[in-house]
Amino acid sequence: MTIDLSADPISLTAALVDIPSVSQNEKVIADIVEKALQEQTTGFEIVRHGNTVLARTDRGLPTRVILAGHLDTVPIADNVPGHFETTADGERQLWGCGTVDMKSGDAVFLHLAATVAEPVHDLTLILYDCEEIAAEFNGLGRIERELPGWLDGDLAILGEPSGGWIEAGCQGTLRVRLTTSGVRAHTARAWLGDNAIHRLAPILERLARYEARAVEIDGCTYLEGLSAVRVEGGVAGNVVPDVATVDVNFRFAPDRTLDQATEHVREVFAGLDLDFERTDGAPGALPGLSNPAAKDLIEIVHTYGSGGVRAKYGWTDVSRFAARGIPAVNFGPGDPNLAHKVDEHLPVDQITQVTSMLRSYLTGAKP
Repeated sequence: MTIDLSADPISLTAALVDIPSVSQNEKVIADIVEKALQEQTTGFEIVRHGNTVLARTDRGLPTRVILAGHLDTVPIADNVPGHFETTADGERQLWGCGTVDMKSGDAVFLHLAATVAEPVHDLTLILYDCEEIAAEFNGLGRIERELPGWLDGDLAILGEPSGGWIEAGCQGTLRVRLTTSGVRAHTARAWLGDNAIHRLAPILERLARYEARAVEIDGCTYLEGLSAVRVEGGVAGNVVPDVATVDVNFRFAPDRTLDQATEHVREVFAGLDLDFERTDGAPGALPGLSNPAAKDLIEIVHTYGSGGVRAKYGWTDVSRFAARGIPAVNFGPGDPNLAHKVDEHLPVDQITQVTSMLRSYLTGAKP
């Protein structure tokens, strides 16, 4: 099939939704996107790297803006192909897997690449694979390792769903595994053992009492959270267990480094008899809203009056750009609370609004 990049981005979103692209199965959509960019855009260098499609201009303009979005979705749940619905109050909605996360954002970027004739910024478009699964497969991470020059720019905009708001930076994420040890015994003679599951009690008590920070950076408030996310233990129904574990996830504000976040979690559980292992982690991203390129986008969003600026609570790939010293924001259509849900959908007016705001930003035109 083919897609029309010059078509209304609402129709383009619907077309992208109807192309199944579950993580690690993005070849078909990458082929279609690559072909469309080759045939329907001018002035772009286009490169295919695995199932990531890269395109950029080189007009010698003073600034470069990166538009990045992932092509993959979570597994389909009988919600492809998509469909339109109209609510009782007349709101037109598009339903289907990826409508929110994030084929609507991809459609906006592709449409603008094809229709913005005189941008005031050079553009880099990155449409990548495998964002929804383990970080080792992430297409943007692969580009960072193997073609890092494609990530250079003055501002990166990720099309993550944000409801037409600028969601600045992102929080870091850390997972640790806390393990308690005991002595195995028959439950009929429990006093001969030492129950490792019981030893989890003070860990859970500290988690229940934990008071999370609220941190304001560049006018954005980041709310931290420390949560038990998995508990394991037990041998059999008649055995006192000798090992138990609890996995703890810490979502931390971007003013902490990953190492500082790890040390903070260690301090929370200091003095307890346990083994501590960091199993996963990724740093957050500072908002960088004082950067001139970001300020121009903020002004346009405020002028339209359909959104504003707020903190991004989850972790996103903006962190990769922030680590390179490039301000990055999440900005796209759709309610992030509906991402990954069976009833994933968005009001199509948000696609139109985000397209208009980004067109104004990329062309330097006042709304």
